[in-house]
Amino acid sequence: MCGIVGYAGAKDASAVVLEGLKKLEYRGYDSAGIASLNGRLAICRAQGKLSNLEIKLKEKPLPGRVAIGHTRWATHGAPVERNAHPHADESGRVAVVQNGIVENFIPLRAQLQQEGHRFKSDTDTEVITHLIDKYMAAGHDLAAACRLAFQQLEGAHAIAVVSDQEPGKIIAARLGHAGGVIVGLGHGENYLASDIPAILEHTQRVVFLEDREMAVITAGSVEFARLDGSPVTKEAVGITWDAAAADKGRYRHFMQKEIYEQPQSIQSTLRGRVDFTTGRVTLEELPLSPAEAAAIERIVIVACGTSAYAVLVGQFLIERLAGVRVSVDYASEFRYRNPLVDAKTVILAISQSGETVDTLAALEEGRRKGGKLWSIVNVQGSAVHRISDGAILMQAGPEIGVASTKAFTATLTDLFLLGMYLGQLRGVLTEAGSRELAAALARLPELAGQVLADGGNDYEALAELYHQKEHFLFLGRGLNYPIALEGALKLKEISYIHAEGYPAGEMKHGPIALIDRDMPVVCLVPKDNVYEKMISQVEQVRSRNGIVIALVNEGDEGVAKKSNHVLSIPRAHPLLTPVIAVITLQLLAYYMAVRRGADVDQPRNLAKSVTVE
Repeated sequence: MCGIVGYAGAKDASAVVLEGLKKLEYRGYDSAGIASLNGRLAICRAQGKLSNLEIKLKEKPLPGRVAIGHTRWATHGAPVERNAHPHADESGRVAVVQNGIVENFIPLRAQLQQEGHRFKSDTDTEVITHLIDKYMAAGHDLAAACRLAFQQLEGAHAIAVVSDQEPGKIIAARLGHAGGVIVGLGHGENYLASDIPAILEHTQRVVFLEDREMAVITAGSVEFARLDGSPVTKEAVGITWDAAAADKGRYRHFMQKEIYEQPQSIQSTLRGRVDFTTGRVTLEELPLSPAEAAAIERIVIVACGTSAYAVLVGQFLIERLAGVRVSVDYASEFRYRNPLVDAKTVILAISQSGETVDTLAALEEGRRKGGKLWSIVNVQGSAVHRISDGAILMQAGPEIGVASTKAFTATLTDLFLLGMYLGQLRGVLTEAGSRELAAALARLPELAGQVLADGGNDYEALAELYHQKEHFLFLGRGLNYPIALEGALKLKEISYIHAEGYPAGEMKHGPIALIDRDMPVVCLVPKDNVYEKMISQVEQVRSRNGIVIALVNEGDEGVAKKSNHVLSIPRAHPLLTPVIAVITLQLLAYYMAVRRGADVDQPRNLAKSVTVE
């Protein structure tokens, strides 16, 4: 998860920025850099850890009172120094750092090259510097040039810009919903960061930029405007020095914060793993040759709790994308039935903490029987990570709320990447198919942000209506059946309402007996290959006076007319719809729990990591 830090004031700006970047190291990165203004623009960058950058700065300091810095996780271009941020234009007067993906960078780059601009890196970010330089050369000031440049960018971004033409300023902007931009307010100094820990030791007062908002930051002032130039008034949020509360930022609960971090965590999960030009997927910690991939006859995915529902989605994805037989098991049951495992079997464990005792035991059983051990895990260096032959790190960042949210969607994204990776190595996925899937992945963080920004889904109103209900039913089919299971689990975990997830096609084999006017039924009805069949399930619930809460794609008036309530999501690739759909169910559970007065972050009887059997 890339980090951005900026400072304008009387202190040594590069030192402040470097310390801020250290606070964001948990996000993961492969290179880092700082741009400082001291009359002229100076940049220092280094491949690898911040310690490498620190050594270079000691050898050749960057004096100045204004600076921006960045820790990068590669998307476009290898993780080498020339691709590290900040990027400067060819004249050396503008420097840019960016989190996000410029989805239309190929045509922008081609246009700029035709106009005579020369590129020095392989990144998508560099087009931003050349666009800004182009508009400044045409006579616009820095803020106006940035606005014009940013309006040409597609995708979700957090951006910071400095220029030696206006050396006292930092321009910051947020475009879309996948990149956090926080302005910290001081006395005679002001700060910029992509997350609160970077600046918390310096200020308690912060302002959060929203989509298509921009800030002009100097030592003595901060001005906020929309991307069209119209001014906007922003209110500072006070952050307490209590460490636990401070980490929540502006959110009431860690769970709420972590739900809203999902666009960023999904983006971080993709960063450095997908070449969005060719569609190729690279998983560095899971190196495989085509022959090794072809030799895999079976993958057994083991997990517990929320992760166990993610693996059900993974079964669909990997079989579809890679043509490998997949079976799934509760990790807690795996070793008790003498499972059939051999050298051509992969045991894939899913664990947020990497310390779940049942998952560790399942891996040990797999190793004892000669299987290869892989894992998808959120904590680097955890027990599951250490004993695995190969691993995929989720890049979700710390997840403090007991009820898993962002780790679930990161896992779904990782399973999709694994399916693509194996499919490409095994020759199942074509180049055209890979490019199509990569394009769908590129849109995923923004679509997740749209779900979170959408004011049309009134979760609080639903909670007010149904928080006293004691039973809920969740129905889904195909890829979205596991999401029905996860939606039910979230509701029961944090609100203590009994909820069941069920495959909709099985409703007549038992659950239909429960449906009456007191039973809310959440039906997942996105437009996919089982859409018509799910409409039939809605009709059956409705005919028995059940309360239909339908999750649908935006604009689906047909299902809306058959439902008591509708929760809308944007249209995504069918294989990625579960990632978008589950965020809506997380929010439904969250608001239901809040209305019932439950302890959202620490629900009774539950622990974040189950370390005893």
